[in-house]
Amino acid sequence: MSSWHIEGQYMETCNCTYLCPCIASNLAAQPSEGDCKAAIAMRIDTGHKDGVKLDGLSFIVMLHSPAAMDQGDITVGLIVDERASDAQVEAISAIATGAAGGPMANLAPLVGRVAGVEKRPISFETDGMNFTVKAGELVDQACAGVASAVQPGEPLYLDNVAHPVNSRLALAKATRSIFKVFGLDWSDSSGTRNGHFAPFAWTA
Repeated sequence: MSSWHIEGQYMETCNCTYLCPCIASNLAAQPSEGDCKAAIAMRIDTGHKDGVKLDGLSFIVMLHSPAAMDQGDITVGLIVDERASDAQVEAISAIATGAAGGPMANLAPLVGRVAGVEKRPISFETDGMNFTVKAGELVDQACAGVASAVQPGEPLYLDNVAHPVNSRLALAKATRSIFKVFGLDWSDSSGTRNGHFAPFAWTA
């Protein structure tokens, strides 16, 4: 297994109502809607694998869990920045599925099906505690951090969590969450759904 490293910024939204019970229960709780639909968006600021540079590329792991996540049978699919070469897509796919080791390998035993890979233009924009990610017609999501009452300009955090991206996640509410890919069809702009963001640094 080759060595690799990527780091950058992550954000996600899901269909659970805020605060998502999955992370707070170590993946053992039933999602608030019975199932979990999530889009885990990753912007690689710097990275490489097998001599292939991955700087500036983004990808989104689409996830569907039919029940509590620790019960498995999770379906995942991958959306990769359309600017990525075949070699870059191969590298990102290996990292995102856990095939190349790293944090996503810990989730792999819970995955029952890999739905495939799509390429689309991906935009990943940040403005303070506000995040927006779009991937063509497949994903359009945004979240706003839940502000701390004691640290101005900082979000509330969950710490020591079992999440593959980071053990410390900022709390956010999804202001927009639209998925139309890999059999996932979800659209919400109520401001009541869950979101997270965090920096990440993955190595294997």
